[in-house]
Amino acid sequence: MMEKENLIEIANTVMPFGKYQGRVLIDLPEEYLLWFARKGGIPQRQIGDADGNDAGD
Repeated sequence: MMEKENLIEIANTVMPFGKYQGRVLIDLPEEYLLWFARKGGIPQRQIGDADGNDAGD
């Protein structure tokens, strides 16, 4: 189970690519997030791990 702090950190992560580049995930349209979920999710190498570590560490 994810900790509250991890969820807050994920929600405040900046989208590093695409149409909504530069916006925090919490501000993205629900339809866009659902589209990513259907496609397998946002690539971890792009935004880092849910535990707060950068990808590749």
